[in-house]
Amino acid sequence: MTATLPTELTKERVQQAINAILGTLGEPETDLHQKAFTAFQSGDYQAVKRLASTHLSDSYCRSLGYLGSALKLTPNTDTILAESARAAADFTRDRVLERLGDAIGEALN
Repeated sequence: MTATLPTELTKERVQQAINAILGTLGEPETDLHQKAFTAFQSGDYQAVKRLASTHLSDSYCRSLGYLGSALKLTPNTDTILAESARAAADFTRDRVLERLGDAIGEALN
C-alpha cells in the first residue's frame, strides 16, 4: 500500500514545518544569530539571506536564510524546507561537537 501525499501546500502546514525547524535551532546564542533571528522574526528575509551569504560556514544563518522563501508557497517549497532542515541539523551537530570537545578538553587537562 502506498501513501498518498497531500498536493496542496498551505501557509499553516508550512508554518508548522518552520516552527519545527526553529525549535531545532533553539534560541540564538551569539550576536550574529540574534541579528539573523530578529531579522527573520520581523520579516526582513533579505537581511537574513545577506547574513547567510556573508557567513557561509554558519548553518544557523543558512537555515534561517532558506526559511523566508518557504513562506512563498512555490513548487520549490518542499526543497526549501528540506534544505533549511538539513542546515538546522548541521547547526545542532556542530554545537554538540563543540560542547563535547570542550568537555573532553576539560576532562583531559
